[in-house]
Amino acid sequence: MNSPPLLLLQQSLPPISPTENLIQLKTPLPVHNSIPGARTPVSSSSSSLSYIRACAGKTTRRVGRGRRETQMTTMPLSPLSTPKAASLGNPSARFLANVWKIVCGFGSNYVSLKFVFQNLVCMIEMHYMLDSEINEQLTAAANVGEGDVVLEIGPGTGSLTNVLISAGAFVLAIEKDPHMATLVSERFSETERFKVLKEDFVKCHLHSHMSSLLASREPSSADSRYAKVVANIPFNISTDVVKQLLPMGDIFSEVVLLLQEETALRLVESSLRTSEYRPINIFVNFYSDPQFICKVPRTKFFPQPNVDAAVVKFKLKQPAHYPSVSSTKSFFSMVNSAFNGKRKMLRRSLQHIGTPMEIENALGNVGCPATSRPEELSMDDFVKLHNLIVKV
Repeated sequence: MNSPPLLLLQQSLPPISPTENLIQLKTPLPVHNSIPGARTPVSSSSSSLSYIRACAGKTTRRVGRGRRETQMTTMPLSPLSTPKAASLGNPSARFLANVWKIVCGFGSNYVSLKFVFQNLVCMIEMHYMLDSEINEQLTAAANVGEGDVVLEIGPGTGSLTNVLISAGAFVLAIEKDPHMATLVSERFSETERFKVLKEDFVKCHLHSHMSSLLASREPSSADSRYAKVVANIPFNISTDVVKQLLPMGDIFSEVVLLLQEETALRLVESSLRTSEYRPINIFVNFYSDPQFICKVPRTKFFPQPNVDAAVVKFKLKQPAHYPSVSSTKSFFSMVNSAFNGKRKMLRRSLQHIGTPMEIENALGNVGCPATSRPEELSMDDFVKLHNLIVKV
């Protein structure tokens, strides 16, 4: 009588090493590779994985569209599943992490069960999750290649991470959820090209972490002195992430993010004299050269969100190439004050900096009318105005 498939898996799969708060891992690539076309190392468990994936493939082909949607909504999804799930606090990811915690609680006698669980996660990603083409687009937009150091924010189960490692990058991932951090650590436990920090990105000492990592690596070229950021982030924190990353041109050369399309267009393409022109546009152009790479239709996600997404690239400026202002703090303080009274003329909204006459004269020297409003000034105009009226 033939043994059941799960028993065969338990007999053939290797044990999983324990994880720590900061995990530095060894060897080329994870065995459980969910990205089509990526390199897969030879392993004693490869036949078992083929069995699992073959079964998943048959199920996907056999089930019709309507029935498949009903079935898939009951399955646990990863943090990379949809922008909508991410913006809602990712309940699917929390469910998946809780299941993982329960599995880990069984102890060392169930290491094979952990391994099966990880491969189940890979199957879910491969068939139901974020389209793998999007991960390829994010990686290509950042020109990720051999020897690059890449920061990933919120790796989830490692769908994007896998593509980055396959491209030859060393990935430093920051994951707030300790259970998800453990899950992704286990998945990439056989590669030395991955570290995960169990920290909140908004609160972590990012500059310190990245400086130490870059200093510990031998630069292969002038460009390799800088790291890159490639991430699929929750839409509700996108502005905060942008504000934290863009002023770090001494650490990062470029930042590539998957954002809500509306946000992406507002950051990259907002024009003068429009209602979408805001202080964040001045900020983005002060620290970077932004570029809209491509639109990602909502149909690329499951479950399908109510909005489209987009890939955006920020080519960061080196500090020596920032616009010349006496103080960046006073500059952005002036810009924010100007837009606080958006429909007011600048000679009124900036009265705390200078008299209306002084501001009118400065606007004339900049080449702008005395009746100018904030949405009528470019970043260069604001730089000139600041240097004329702000005394530091």
